[in-house]
Amino acid sequence: MKYGHRGREFGRPGGWQQADLPDAADASDWFAGRLPAEWFTGPATLDIDRDEIVVVGELPLPATEPADADTPADAPAEVPQATREGLVSRFRESTRAARMQIAQEAQARYGRSVAWGVRVGDERILFTHLAVPVMTRLRQPERKVLDTLIDAGVARSRSDALAWTVKLAGKHAEEWLEELRGAMRKVDDLRSEGPRGL
Repeated sequence: MKYGHRGREFGRPGGWQQADLPDAADASDWFAGRLPAEWFTGPATLDIDRDEIVVVGELPLPATEPADADTPADAPAEVPQATREGLVSRFRESTRAARMQIAQEAQARYGRSVAWGVRVGDERILFTHLAVPVMTRLRQPERKVLDTLIDAGVARSRSDALAWTVKLAGKHAEEWLEELRGAMRKVDDLRSEGPRGL
């Protein structure tokens, strides 16, 4: 055994990060049944991790006249920025109490905070949501990467540089990460079934 080796360092055997968390596999169905139908134009989308459930729904746009006679009636109308801001503000204020109640119920059920957001046309606006600190130890080569980003003005600090790199890696590896998540779900399903014939 190598000096200082602490056993398995990679993978997710269902350790302490997962052990106490309720399963959120049915969260989309629960929110679909719990959210008022008039809030969004369709079903809300959910992003779920160990800390938070982010619920985003599309707001209905106000009816507008076509810009001119040459514009087809079914062409998407450009919504002025002030109108978008008004829609978001109205939704946020008029649904605050109900969203807080739903968030408390979901937190009790799934053991995660709930954050809200809306989509207006092609714009996604998140309300208050978590920024969770993550501790890590980096060796010199990794620290040099972060320091280069700081020196180049891309990031203000090592934590800012690390967040930037994670976003970049996620953007370029999303397909692979989704395959990995799918494989992990299959392993979790097999683990919950247990060995057959016992």
